[in-house]
Amino acid sequence: MYLSLLIKWNARISLTAIRRPDEMVTRHFGESFFVGKHLWSAFSPNLMMDFGSGPGFPGLPCAILAPACPVLLVESNNKKAAFLKEVIFALGLKNAQVFCGRAENYTGQVPDLVTMRAVEKFESSLPVALRLLQPKGRIALMIGEAQVPVAQKIAENVAWQGPIAIPGGHSRVLLVGQKHPNDSV
Repeated sequence: MYLSLLIKWNARISLTAIRRPDEMVTRHFGESFFVGKHLWSAFSPNLMMDFGSGPGFPGLPCAILAPACPVLLVESNNKKAAFLKEVIFALGLKNAQVFCGRAENYTGQVPDLVTMRAVEKFESSLPVALRLLQPKGRIALMIGEAQVPVAQKIAENVAWQGPIAIPGGHSRVLLVGQKHPNDSV
């Protein structure tokens, strides 16, 4: 159902550059389930925030994978937020909700896990994501290998684990770190 909605909406608004359903399954769903499985095997968050959610990856697959975990999809684009709300409704996901607005303006519950994937202006978005995260919270980035040193430099007070290659991810990796408890950025 999610894939059908993604294909339908993608024809009207640009949710993803990938057009072939089989590639959508592999690249979007497969990668997101891989990340969710990896994150939930080591940690059970009280609130996961998917920063710049776009078409809902990895947030919605993570909400499907872990129905007991609340997932907040943060998306500033009204049309993309409407898409996310429709998917949540169609799938009957009780643990997912959408914040339609800029992450900087979010004032709700503080997440202990923030995910980012294919976020525009990565260098300026990462510090915002870290400010939203609770002390000792975790951040999970789905980024290209070349972005790893950039992330580590921007967030030098984060204790980063080694990057994990995402299967079929075309040089994309999962980079997970834990925020230092006294870090304000």
